[in-house]
Amino acid sequence: MPLMPDPARAFMPYPLAEVVHAASGPLSGLSFAVKDLFDVAGYPTSGGSPLVLALSGIKTRHAPVVQSLLAAGARFAGKTISDEFAFSLNGSNAHFGMPINGAARERLAGGSSSGSAAAVSGGLCDFALGSDTGGSVRGPASHCGLYGMRPSHGRISLEGCLPLAPSLDTCGWFAGGVDAFAAVASVLLGTDPAPITGPVRLLWPEDLWSLADPSARAALGNAVGQIRAALGEPEIVSTALDSFDRMYWSFRYIQGREAWIANGPLIEGWRMPLGPGVAERFEWARTISDADHSEAWVYRRRFSAHMDRLLGDRGVLVLPTMPDVAPLRITAESALEDYRNRAIRLLAPAGLAGLPQISLPLCRHRDAPLGISLIGPRGSDRSLVELAQHIHKTG
Repeated sequence: MPLMPDPARAFMPYPLAEVVHAASGPLSGLSFAVKDLFDVAGYPTSGGSPLVLALSGIKTRHAPVVQSLLAAGARFAGKTISDEFAFSLNGSNAHFGMPINGAARERLAGGSSSGSAAAVSGGLCDFALGSDTGGSVRGPASHCGLYGMRPSHGRISLEGCLPLAPSLDTCGWFAGGVDAFAAVASVLLGTDPAPITGPVRLLWPEDLWSLADPSARAALGNAVGQIRAALGEPEIVSTALDSFDRMYWSFRYIQGREAWIANGPLIEGWRMPLGPGVAERFEWARTISDADHSEAWVYRRRFSAHMDRLLGDRGVLVLPTMPDVAPLRITAESALEDYRNRAIRLLAPAGLAGLPQISLPLCRHRDAPLGISLIGPRGSDRSLVELAQHIHKTG
C-alpha cells in the first residue's frame, strides 16, 4: 500500500499495513496515531533508532493499549516519529527528521513524542499515543497547543512498549479538543481508584511558578483566571523538598541509570552513532555511580511522601507546563540543552512522585501555544480530565 500524505513530517515512512478496528464503539469515527515505541501488528518498532528498527522485525501483536483503542472503534492512522530512544525533549531526530509543529511552524514540536504531537496539531488524526518519562507528552502538548496527559505511574499498561526508564515511564496521549481527549480517557483509564470527591483545593506552587520565564508567567494570567473561575481561589504552597537542585539531580540520576540499563548494552555492543544531545546524555548516564543512584531513590521516596501529604485527597496544583513557548527550530543544541534542563525542574515533580498531570491549551504567547497544567493525587486521573472539561465549559 502507498504511503499516506504527511505534510507534518510526523509519521515513520512505513508501507501501510492493514490494522483492523471495531465497527462501533466509544471512539468510533476518531483516528489515532501511535508513537513508534509501541508495537502495532504488521509494523516494526524503531524507538527512533535505525539500529533498533533493523533488529525489530515485523510485530505480530498489538501493544495492549493499542488494542484497547482499536476495540473501542478508533481507526489507526500510522506510527509516528519519536526522538531517538525517547531520550530528548526537543522534537528532532537526527535519523528520521524534525516533525512540524502545526500550531507554530517555525518552532519545535517538542519531544520525545514529537511525531504524535505534530500529527494531531497538523490535523492528520484526532488523537495520538505518546510516552512520558520526563515530560515527553506534557512538553509537546504545551508547545503544540494540545491537551496532553501523563497518567499516574502504572495506570496504563506499557506491555509492548520500548522502555526508557521503567520506574518513570508512562503512556499518555494528545488531543486537540477536550471531548476527544475525555473519550480516550474513558477507554484507557477506567474508574479512578482515588477520585477527587468534594470541593477541589486549588494549590498555587509559587516555587514552581518562579521557574517560568517572566513574560510567559504574565501571559498565563488569563488562563489562571479561567481556572480560578472554575475551581476557586488557590492556596499558596511550596513543592520543592530540600532544594530544586536536589529534586533535579535525583530525577536525572534515576532516569539516566535506568536508561543506560535498558539501552546501554545495545548502544555499546553495536557502537551505534547517536544524534546530538542523545549521545551526550547516554555517555553521561553510563557514568552514574551506585551511590548517586541509591541516594536519588532515598530522596524520591521522601519526595513522594511529601507530595502525597501536600495534595491529600482533594489538592490540585496549577502550574506552567513548560518554562516558555517552544524554542525556534533553528535554536542551537547548546541552547536547547539549557531549555531542557530548565524544563526538567518544572516537569520532575509529577514524574518523581508518580502523579497524574494534564496540560491544558489555554494560552498563546509570542504567537505560539503555552500550556498550563493541573497535577492531582495519584489515582485521580479521570477526575483531572473531568476538571479540564469543567474549565473548558466555564471558559
